Amino acid sequence: MLDANLKKQLQAYLEKVVQPIEIVASLDASPKAREMEELLKEITSLSTKITYREDGNAVRKPSFAINRVGTDIGIEFAAIPLGHEFTSLVLALLQVGGHPIKFDDAVIEQIKNLDGDFVFEAFISLSCHNCPEVVQSLNSMSIINPRIKVTTIDGGLYKDEVESRQILAVPMMFLNGEHFGQGRMSAEEILAKLDTGAGKRKAAELSKKEAFDVLIVGGGPAGAAAAIYAARKGIRTGVVADRFGGQVLDTLAIENFVSIKETEGPKFAVSLEEHVKHYEVDIMNLQRASKLERVGNLFEVQTEDGAVLKSKSVIISTGARWREINVPGEKQYKNHGVAYCPHCDGPLFKGKRVSVIGGGNSGVEAAIDLAGIVEHVTLIEYGNELRADAVLQRKLYSLKNVDVIKGAQTTEILGDGKKVTGLTYKDRASGEVKTVELAGVFVQIGLVPNAEWLKGTLELSPYGEIEVDVRGETSLPGVFAAGDVTTVPFKQIVIAVGEGAKASLAAFDYMMRLPTEETDAVDMDAKAA
Repeated sequence: MLDANLKKQLQAYLEKVVQPIEIVASLDASPKAREMEELLKEITSLSTKITYREDGNAVRKPSFAINRVGTDIGIEFAAIPLGHEFTSLVLALLQVGGHPIKFDDAVIEQIKNLDGDFVFEAFISLSCHNCPEVVQSLNSMSIINPRIKVTTIDGGLYKDEVESRQILAVPMMFLNGEHFGQGRMSAEEILAKLDTGAGKRKAAELSKKEAFDVLIVGGGPAGAAAAIYAARKGIRTGVVADRFGGQVLDTLAIENFVSIKETEGPKFAVSLEEHVKHYEVDIMNLQRASKLERVGNLFEVQTEDGAVLKSKSVIISTGARWREINVPGEKQYKNHGVAYCPHCDGPLFKGKRVSVIGGGNSGVEAAIDLAGIVEHVTLIEYGNELRADAVLQRKLYSLKNVDVIKGAQTTEILGDGKKVTGLTYKDRASGEVKTVELAGVFVQIGLVPNAEWLKGTLELSPYGEIEVDVRGETSLPGVFAAGDVTTVPFKQIVIAVGEGAKASLAAFDYMMRLPTEETDAVDMDAKAA
């Protein structure tokens, strides 16, 4: 199954295995079982520290476990982990084989101290770019604490189970048989849900920090660029972020970032974080800002968990999120037929009828991608014409299993109480209300700036964006903003990076002009940098 080049690379990686491991397969007579067997035997042939047997008795067949010999440490895959999950497979082999896990010491200690037995089931699709982080996080946690058991389940391989458990979005996690969460989650985020007292402990710890020279709120491309430029000036820099990487983590393909021909969002986010960590930047992850105010000569940023961070200047780069259509049924059926990521959730609708709401580039691209998976796509656009690029429209109209309805206002998403069954829309010309029967609705109508928490503090545009001048400064002197959360047009990664750098330079210039008593913590040598 693996080509010669991939085998060579994998063999080199497997040289890092220091403890013997065994692969235990639970197979049936299906063609997928034969594929799994072939893959596992190929892996076994690449390392003398790996053994293979087929006497497993797992509930799901085909599946396999990777176990550390003589211990209760193991990881289970009810999947053939190729595609996006191949890295998860490689890491599972290495980590079960004793290769160090790259978590912070504090995170490792917190995982070790979890009290209880935790049995996780993670449902994924092999085309999902958000799933690997969940799989890898849970697998790593299970190796650190053997009381945590994890099975990764490919929804495409276990369709009956997906149907019976009403799983219409991935990644979807169950803990001890009960729904635990869905969507991209890091080990720290999973820990925060398991260890409910961790948030308050962390908030108390953060509140003890000395004042920063510049505090960046948001860890996407704009925030990362701002942090790098500030740290290079030699000033005390902090980043407080809901999740480092921001919306980039939910982006599949990036093809227009200058100097990088193409990459994937999660990979790009990792590069951003590694670059920031190269400097002395205090990254405070999993912290969502809830309030900004000026107290004396400093700004205070409060988080939802109760932390209070102080700084001489602030850069807001909280980005944006998917816009909702706000019609009856949308919230009720979110992750039960209403989805926002066609790449992640599209395979769960194979052979079914779906709709895409939105005729811009994102909507048309989603319809094109889904058309290759599902039975039929109905694209619904509010305006009288599609807004996508001409090349995308030509591709869309060439597809035989796509209908385009223009001048239509979606009015309700219908369901049977468990999952989506259709939607209604109003023909804006005639006023007639029509119904479309389908199993999924993919919403692709743009972005909403994450700036609600700043209402009454900063000037916002009618669209909720932070008003900024040419230097990125907001209506409150000393507070700057950059990226998709601002009024700067064209929401692109490359623009966000430039705006983040500009806001950082402007913030540094602002601090240099403060009275001496307000800049005594600033490294004045940096002024000459």
